Amino acid sequence: MYAALWRRLPGNVAAKLAMAATMLVAILAVLFFVVFPIVEPMLPWNDVTVDTPPVPAVASTLATPSPTPTASLPAAGSSASLPASVPAGSPASS
Repeated sequence: MYAALWRRLPGNVAAKLAMAATMLVAILAVLFFVVFPIVEPMLPWNDVTVDTPPVPAVASTLATPSPTPTASLPAAGSSASLPASVPAGSPASS
């Protein structure tokens, strides 16, 4: 179908590309500004069939604080904080 449309367009490749792009923009404009607004009320986007549970009280929604992590981080200057690929005496370690 697209090959038949391409053959029917007059002009060279640049003119055909310009006309094809113009037709595409025109078709999209008609869809967005005419067809979709007419069809939108008929679509079931607002027909919700799932019942929502009642909202719980505010006090019951408060969570208990999570425990703090127990793992300690290595000291700032130690070689344990360097990746294995960086030697301890390299400029990246200072």
